[in-house]
Amino acid sequence: MKHWLIALLALPFTLMAQERVITIGGDVTEIVYALDAQQNLVARDSTSQRPALATKLPDIGYMRQLNAEGILALQPTLVIASELAKPSLALQQVEQAGVKVVTVTGEPSLTAIHQKIATVAAALHKEEQGKALETRLDAQLAGMSEKPLPVKVLYILNHTGMKAMAAGTETAADGAIRSAGLVNAMGNIPRYQALTQEGIVASAPQLVVIGKDGLKSLGDEEAIWQLPGLALTPAGKDRHLLVVDEMALLGFGLQTPGAIAKLRKAAEAIAQ
Repeated sequence: MKHWLIALLALPFTLMAQERVITIGGDVTEIVYALDAQQNLVARDSTSQRPALATKLPDIGYMRQLNAEGILALQPTLVIASELAKPSLALQQVEQAGVKVVTVTGEPSLTAIHQKIATVAAALHKEEQGKALETRLDAQLAGMSEKPLPVKVLYILNHTGMKAMAAGTETAADGAIRSAGLVNAMGNIPRYQALTQEGIVASAPQLVVIGKDGLKSLGDEEAIWQLPGLALTPAGKDRHLLVVDEMALLGFGLQTPGAIAKLRKAAEAIAQ
């Protein structure tokens, strides 16, 4: 009888210890798996494509179009979300329903990756694993060149159903370009702006960068040089194009240092 009583008393605490976690943000989800803390994941958002195993989890939708009811329907006890997740009201409603919500920085910088790891690790009580992951990140960052290289880069954002846009300041693309020690050709405009022939010609980019999905939406590489003014730029004349994994370059997650290193290498080839 005594053993049964102990077992019954322990049962609720066991159940309480089993978190039901939802991650919002591809960078956040990737870190959870890197910490080997995915056992309690019950869902993720549509930007969470890495690792491939994550895509087998239920999808709560796009991180900038969140719905509180959809999240709460999965009965989470913990939501770990990028601060870029919107609308913030949806997460407030989730929190008001008694679910713990942990916000992870969305700052587009390499130094922010450390903060992301530390925040996620603390939320999941994986601090030691987090420190080990940060050590591996440090080793990767140590091999990157920080020396400024005056190569002008134009990042083109092109998603299905929208016009091609150039990345200005206050964007993740600008953060990636600057982290590579390069110059954002559109550094004189804020955020993302529609491409105009006058603006593109004046910016004189030497290297054009676009995501794989963006290139697919346009059709092919030749279609890029048909965009307003691009054929008249140094990049257009020499056909200097780099196609990247957009989430890896702009997500400022664990894949970002490698993606920025590729960007730097492409620019160095032009500068030679």
